[in-house]
Amino acid sequence: MSGYGGSKAVELLRSLPRVSLANLRPSPGSKKKEKRRGRGRYGGRKCGRGHKGERQRGNRPRLGFEGGQTPFYLAIPKYGFNEGHSCRRQYQPLSLQRLQYLIDLGRVDPAQPIDLTQLINARGVTVQPLKRDYGVQLVEEGADIFAAKVNIEVQRASELAIAAVEKNGGVVTTSFYDPRSLEILCKPIVFFLRGQPIPKRMLPPEDLVRYYTDAGNRGYLADPSKVAEARLELAKKYGYILPDITKDELFKMLSMRKDPRQIFFGLAPGWIVSMADKKVLKPTDEGLLKYYSS
Repeated sequence: MSGYGGSKAVELLRSLPRVSLANLRPSPGSKKKEKRRGRGRYGGRKCGRGHKGERQRGNRPRLGFEGGQTPFYLAIPKYGFNEGHSCRRQYQPLSLQRLQYLIDLGRVDPAQPIDLTQLINARGVTVQPLKRDYGVQLVEEGADIFAAKVNIEVQRASELAIAAVEKNGGVVTTSFYDPRSLEILCKPIVFFLRGQPIPKRMLPPEDLVRYYTDAGNRGYLADPSKVAEARLELAKKYGYILPDITKDELFKMLSMRKDPRQIFFGLAPGWIVSMADKKVLKPTDEGLLKYYSS
């Protein structure tokens, strides 16, 4: 503290009175006089309480009373079918018939890998992460008319739907997205406009690890050699000849898969997509590279 400024501050403190309960006052304008409600003969009409009823007379019912009908906490059982109903994961159904319809209209390009972003942009399915939606489930409706060769990534898939896709030489992968990654995948433009780096996708919780490591479910964490064996077993079960995708002209597209920590095809975690400059910025710091590496 400088000499001149310090001496002025000391003089000011000496001149001020000591703080006590006797000289404490609220700040000007912080307190307002409460409006006086009418009472008795001179109060005037309704005294701010409205017309009749429980609100005017001051005998409102207890909290949870629903007018005489059976209240929620008595109508819904504690255990059984409704246990954990507010925490259940939901998956919006996507039928093979709907997928074939989107491909025929040109909304979905079968020559490119299909994930949740393409399906939502094509208005094929609606996913709301804030309402406990965790993605889509591929169902077998329309399996007899499905004829497209696709590389599709969904969150769940039935056995018959997997067989229908692989019969045409396609590939199905089931993968998990945490709510934040799912929201980014559903609305990528909104996320890119924020100018934030793409985060890492979280690994599945403990109760879903078995599903996504199972080759029969085509899980993205399953052993590729076991997935190839499961493809052959499924072809024998349903009696069709499994096409050899290694000799297909679209083998490069059909073999594309995301890293377990990756959200978008072709964009790695840590990259920043600048919509204004139309550029992709990549980190160069060693610490960031180590953090975002899988």
